[in-house]
Amino acid sequence: MTYLADDTDSSGAPATSERAGSRRALGCAFEVVETLVLTLLIYLVIHNFVAQPFEVQQSSMVPTIVDGEYILIDKLTTRFNGYEYGDVVVFNPPSESGLATDGIPFIKRIIGLPGDTVSLENGRVFVTRPGESPVRIEEPYVVREADGSTAATIPRDGEGTREWAVPEGSYFVMGDNRPHSQDSRAFGPITEDLILGRAWLRYFPLERIGLIERPEYPALETGSDQGWLDQVRAGSSATIQASISRP
Repeated sequence: MTYLADDTDSSGAPATSERAGSRRALGCAFEVVETLVLTLLIYLVIHNFVAQPFEVQQSSMVPTIVDGEYILIDKLTTRFNGYEYGDVVVFNPPSESGLATDGIPFIKRIIGLPGDTVSLENGRVFVTRPGESPVRIEEPYVVREADGSTAATIPRDGEGTREWAVPEGSYFVMGDNRPHSQDSRAFGPITEDLILGRAWLRYFPLERIGLIERPEYPALETGSDQGWLDQVRAGSSATIQASISRP
């Protein structure tokens, strides 16, 4: 009669318990790795397609958003609804602007949509929608001067450009801190592919936590300010002529 040797280890304990323990340890390690991979995938999906944290490292949006604040960028709703007037967006500056060397994204406010014409008259902003007359937009968010008046919006490029046509698939953006903002006045409209998303929520510092609201522009919905614009242009021309005629 042949006897089979017992399945034991060197200590005499059944070897099956040792293998079971190894399998349990391997199973735990697999669960840890699986959890880490799943967490990473969820993070990547949220970061790339839903929302992304962003630290503001510039003062061009003062007083709405200040340097050192943290915001969440909405990447999801804009895929369905697009961008609208007044949206605050984070974007990579155009490479031809010479401002993209440090890799820090910009944050500005959308003023002109595709097909619009944006113009500056007497320090104020006018938007001409396709087939319509120019409309002066009210901008209560723009930084104030020391005397309490709204800071003037003036050209920022070397040529003193005062009017821009916004191509299809592009947006005209400006910072709320108009005297200290490098924006579309300097490098022109930006293409949509440069936009990372819409600033949605300020979450730090805690005393400033809150949603970043989109302002309303009633004049863009109700009509034009062509008469006001004509008066401004007439007044500007009269001022220039008076200056020329002085000895």
